Amino acid sequence: GLFVASGATISQAGPGGALVAYFAMGLMVFLLMQSLGEMSSYLPVPGAFETYATRFVSPSFGFALGWNYWFNWAITVAAELSAAGIVMQYWLPDSPGWVWSVIFLTILVVLNLLSARAYGEGEFWFAIVKVVAIIAMVLLGAWVIVIGAPSAAPTGVANLWNDGGFFPTGISGVALGFVVVMFSFGGVELIGITAGEATDPRRSIPKAINQVVYRILLFYIAALFVIVSIVPWRSIDGRSSPFVQIFDSVGIPAAGTILNIVVLTAAVSAYNSGLYSNGRMLHSLAHQGNAPAVLGRTSRSGSPWVAVLVSSAMTALAVVLVAVLPDQAFGYIMSIALAAGIINWTMIVITQMKFRHHIDPRTRAGLTFTMPGAPVTNWIVLAMLAVTVVIMLTSPTYRIAIFVGVIWL
Repeated sequence: GLFVASGATISQAGPGGALVAYFAMGLMVFLLMQSLGEMSSYLPVPGAFETYATRFVSPSFGFALGWNYWFNWAITVAAELSAAGIVMQYWLPDSPGWVWSVIFLTILVVLNLLSARAYGEGEFWFAIVKVVAIIAMVLLGAWVIVIGAPSAAPTGVANLWNDGGFFPTGISGVALGFVVVMFSFGGVELIGITAGEATDPRRSIPKAINQVVYRILLFYIAALFVIVSIVPWRSIDGRSSPFVQIFDSVGIPAAGTILNIVVLTAAVSAYNSGLYSNGRMLHSLAHQGNAPAVLGRTSRSGSPWVAVLVSSAMTALAVVLVAVLPDQAFGYIMSIALAAGIINWTMIVITQMKFRHHIDPRTRAGLTFTMPGAPVTNWIVLAMLAVTVVIMLTSPTYRIAIFVGVIWL
């Protein structure tokens, strides 16, 4: 979402448009997470929002949200695994990409079958690589902007407006940028899924959710600001990562190799989190009576092993599809995942609005974590999601996602 897709956003929206798109979507995501945090801190359970939707809206609403969320991750992580296979071909060009996808799939299934602690430990190390890469890029970029590269003068920030102004592609470019950025933020709601296994969810979940805003500012806004300040936006074609250009500009050798390592760990990290999420969601659906009871079985360590294996099988089928039809399947998978993501976020916000009406006013007043400005902020999030759908309908690239989403729902 950031290492590669940011290039597409910049090429579509220009420097100012990209920053506005990331900032606006970042604000929406922050409000979405606040609504989820209000429910998660009040009722920390495995499956989180599927359970809330069943309890506070209706059983059918919970059924739809739970299965849609599971389907969304099962499809999305198939694309991540195929991306991991493509990255491995950078070093071993003659090896089939699907072989690497299967290898990573096997490793991560074993990791998730062990325990939540094993998943968390693995995810910590996967995440460290991409976090360090982003922070390094921001610091190196700031150095180039203020002090300059080894063989060049400081760039300053004139690239923000030098070529066609701050919004060179107009409002239409910014609008198209919204769609790519929304996909980049997909999966942030995973924090809510962890509530049932957190040590002290009423303290740790609100803390994690509040940190989302700082992470958006650092990892997305700051990174984008550095990129569009240093690299002329027209030289970013969206087909390669602008991060490589930043590392190249300060004379770091093998910038392409470094970035491919980072992208590989990011893809593996995304699949690791997706599998964790899917196992817990199927487990929750089974205990709600919305999935076969066998999916609710857990190992001695507490891992929902049947649900993890079933989720992995679904992803394996999608990986086979990507391997057989790489050109067509990848686009379809991404479109479907995007539509499912919009459905997820819409249903989470609606659930929180119903949650507010459901609980006793005295209980509501005593909540330790509340969504600021509700219900006005709920409607702001829903309006932004609706605008994104309209934007997608105007683009042939994304229009199929809306039609598929309606049929799926």
